[in-house]
Amino acid sequence: MKKILFFLVLSFTLFSCGEECYNAPLPIVFEIVNANGENLITNGNLGPFSISDENQVGVKVTKTDDDKIVLENVGAYNGTINYTFYSAVRVFDFSIESSEFKGGCDGYQINKLTFTGVGIDVKDENGYYKIILQ
Repeated sequence: MKKILFFLVLSFTLFSCGEECYNAPLPIVFEIVNANGENLITNGNLGPFSISDENQVGVKVTKTDDDKIVLENVGAYNGTINYTFYSAVRVFDFSIESSEFKGGCDGYQINKLTFTGVGIDVKDENGYYKIILQ
């Protein structure tokens, strides 16, 4: 009887706990270039830069081997948050609109990126944003 009860409890525990999963938002990747298409990090013209959200909290960024910028931990919220990119070359604003992921897992998805600023052009380049500073 104890074995049957143990088996039933174990079975109930295993089957009642659904598989937990989380969908993180896709990464946001920037490539900052000049009007000639030259990467400003590669040629050394961008210099130090930073990104802050609307509450002046810094956004962690990672530089890739090909001198693109990956924004870390953005988009995991419902709503829109405004950000500012600061550098000696240019300051510009952008916003990220995100929402909860509507699927079998918990998580968030980025719905829209909006850039504002004088003298910039942004092109969606298959998984990253090419920001042309003029």
